[in-house]
Amino acid sequence: MAGEQPKGFISGNQLKIIALVAMTCDHMGKQLFPQIGWLQIVGRLAFPIFAYMIAEGCAYTKNRKKYLAQMAILGFLCQVVYFIAMGSLYQSVLVAFSLAIVLIYAIDYARTRRDIWGGYVAVTTFGLVWFVSVGLPFILDRTDYSIDYGFTGILLIVGIYLAKGRVWKWIVATVFLIVLSMNLGGIQWYSLMALPLLALYSGQRGKGGMKHLFYVYYPLHLACIYGLSLLL
Repeated sequence: MAGEQPKGFISGNQLKIIALVAMTCDHMGKQLFPQIGWLQIVGRLAFPIFAYMIAEGCAYTKNRKKYLAQMAILGFLCQVVYFIAMGSLYQSVLVAFSLAIVLIYAIDYARTRRDIWGGYVAVTTFGLVWFVSVGLPFILDRTDYSIDYGFTGILLIVGIYLAKGRVWKWIVATVFLIVLSMNLGGIQWYSLMALPLLALYSGQRGKGGMKHLFYVYYPLHLACIYGLSLLL
């Protein structure tokens, strides 16, 4: 068809594997080998890819309640472990993912109803997400409370979801990653390395059953890395 954008050749499952490897490198760099700078540089690939895949998951999941519940429960359990082990109130990226999913669902609810109540739900949810990710860090400024990648990271996922077509999704991802890199600075600029990979995304899930791999791998790799850190 004339004018049709060519599709990429990297499947969603392949992107997830790349993101899992990058995430592992990042956490190993932070916890085990902080002197090896390239590990955390490679780790910058993880969030943009996962953010894109979360947006895709919201669009294509057959069970939205289950999708949110899995992410939120895993995030809650990880936060409990963080607090018990380290006394930390820092909120992991799973919390950012969960908040983004909630906001996406609220926006879709408003778009479906097209009435005052739907608009109220969307605006209220937006305000609550903003408060949790922006307001609470100021209130709890004497603690280490903050949400990984903050409000901008949450809006990155929502923006990708709302964009229509691969090209616009990629443009939205580019804009938000630049803003995020400007806010965080430092090695966060290396997150832009994920853009060529996202441009090659085929829009297909790909072969192999990886539906629940992330939910198993995330706590498992953190436990392994934490255990190794106690031995070193």
